Formats: sequence, C-alpha cells, structure tokens
Amino acid sequence: MAWEIRIKDEAKKEFSEFHNDIKPQILAGIRKVSQAPLPRPEGYGHPLGNKNGNNLTGFFKIKYKKIGIRVVYTLVLEQRVMNIVVISRRSDDFCYELAGKLYKKYGEKLFSDIFSDL
Repeated sequence: MAWEIRIKDEAKKEFSEFHNDIKPQILAGIRKVSQAPLPRPEGYGHPLGNKNGNNLTGFFKIKYKKIGIRVVYTLVLEQRVMNIVVISRRSDDFCYELAGKLYKKYGEKLFSDIFSDL
C-alpha cells in the first residue's frame, strides 16, 4: 500500500515551473517511490547525509538521471506520509542547498504532517 504523498508549498511552486512534458515523469517517479519510500533493501529510498555542509540526515532523494531532476523528501513514519520538500534541477547540488535552507527555516516540522496534498 502506497504512503500518502504530501508536498511543501515551495516544492509545489518549483514543480509548476517545469515543462509539461516532464511533469508526468516526475509524478510517476514519486508515485513509484511512495509504494516503498524507506531505504533499501526494503524500499527505493536513497538516504542523504551531509551534502555540501548541509546536514540532511533523515532526508531521502529520488534521482531522475535522464531528465536531470532530483526530489528530496522526508517521512512521517507513524502516519505513513511521504513529504516532498524539494523538486529541482540536479545542477551543482542546488536541490541540497535548497533543502538545507528549508530545514533551517522549518526545522523538525519537515518531519511532521504540515504539508498540503500533492
């Protein structure tokens, strides 16, 4: 059973700026990962740690190599909620910097159910 997918307003805005040709690919990847968002071997999750000076322990990523996109998400284990924090281009680890800024802004709230529906 898939986890509920929620999205932060900032990520929703980023998603809206992508070309309509790649939006279905991004959504398909998120839905696939939502079936098993925990780290391997149980799931598809790729845990993050320290990225360019940003402590992103507890965050996970989805990589779309062919279209150059990364999605960063957190999990609310008790409610089986997958929170989409960042959707951005892969260039120069910009998505990790953005995730770090959002973590500084919202703190531990990024690990709770404060997001809106996808």
